Amino acid sequence: MTDGRKAVVLLSGGMDSCVSTAIARERHGVGNIAVLHAAYGQRTQERERHAFEEIADFYEVRERLVVQLDHFRAIGGSALTDRSISVPENELGAPGPRGSAIPVTYVPFRNAHFLSVAVSWAEAIGAGAIYIGAVAEDSSGYPDCRPEYYRVFQELIRVGTRPETQIEIATPVITLKKSEIIRRGIELKAPLHLTWSCYQSEEAACAVCDSCLLRLRAFAEAGVPDPIPYRRAISASH
Repeated sequence: MTDGRKAVVLLSGGMDSCVSTAIARERHGVGNIAVLHAAYGQRTQERERHAFEEIADFYEVRERLVVQLDHFRAIGGSALTDRSISVPENELGAPGPRGSAIPVTYVPFRNAHFLSVAVSWAEAIGAGAIYIGAVAEDSSGYPDCRPEYYRVFQELIRVGTRPETQIEIATPVITLKKSEIIRRGIELKAPLHLTWSCYQSEEAACAVCDSCLLRLRAFAEAGVPDPIPYRRAISASH
């Protein structure tokens, strides 16, 4: 059954947000989808923006908003926004700074900034849902990707918007393994070939950062080839 509400979809250009867009489109209909892209000074900012535009074009989404959150680069504290901090290579699951369980690619409290923009836009355009492609289990372990984070943020939206505003946060892939997200994307004919996941390269993916390693493992588990280019040949053992 189709959900008649308008939905704002946070579309980074990555695989999880692409499949979340496909799910939102199936539920709400293409005419009810608005896509939001937040650039934040990350290393692959231009490539991710390109992926966003191509996926939005693929789905013929007219309503788009691109915001530039430059303060993340000034804040630093993450390998994605601070070029003095190296992106780990071939170290999936390795401890973060000072032995932390959270990797150095975590951008401090990033998703709250994205959601805040999404809520503002959703309230302004009368949308009733916000989709975000957060993944809890089979990912890098970022604290702002956990289900409880979104439950608490849901309450913040209720308290902090107009009394008549009803906006639901939807996290359609949060409990899925990455390989399950790929399979769901294939079912929905999502344009996985247009997505970009690499943390540090913009022409061919590096194949060694956490995000590439998670992606390659997921495609291997799903039993399908990854359609994006990598800097080197990928062995079947990945």
